[in-house]
Amino acid sequence: MEAVVLCGIQGAGKTAFYVQRFLDTHARVSLDLLCTRHREARFLELCLETRMPFVVDNTNPTRAERERYVRPALEHGFRAVAYWLDAPPRVAIDRNATRPPRRRVPVSGILGTRKRLEVPCAGEGFAELWRVVADDGRFVITPLERPEAPLAARAT
Repeated sequence: MEAVVLCGIQGAGKTAFYVQRFLDTHARVSLDLLCTRHREARFLELCLETRMPFVVDNTNPTRAERERYVRPALEHGFRAVAYWLDAPPRVAIDRNATRPPRRRVPVSGILGTRKRLEVPCAGEGFAELWRVVADDGRFVITPLERPEAPLAARAT
């Protein structure tokens, strides 16, 4: 069974990526959808107990935040895979602006998530690590390599 953890700032394209790649095969664990951590935890437990493949569709910017999904998945015999949706803040901010007003994230929230973002690594328990870039309505997926410079120092 597979546990997929999506990582990336708001507006990076995580949900669109889920829909294109996993909608027919994996349950979607999303705080936006489930509204509370309690519901999210219960739904995750259900996926683990029933051995349902799942995708965690949250920003998951730090190792500590990803651990709440990876550790239990590994304990239940799941194979953990990370997809980092790498989007420049300007692109994410522009995408965010097209959302309905209720779903828009303040720009400060997007930039704050970007500052906290730690690129996922194998040491977290991931069997596979992928970098995803949205390109004109499609997603380009490549093996993840650690960036040369910290994210905050990269071009925006």
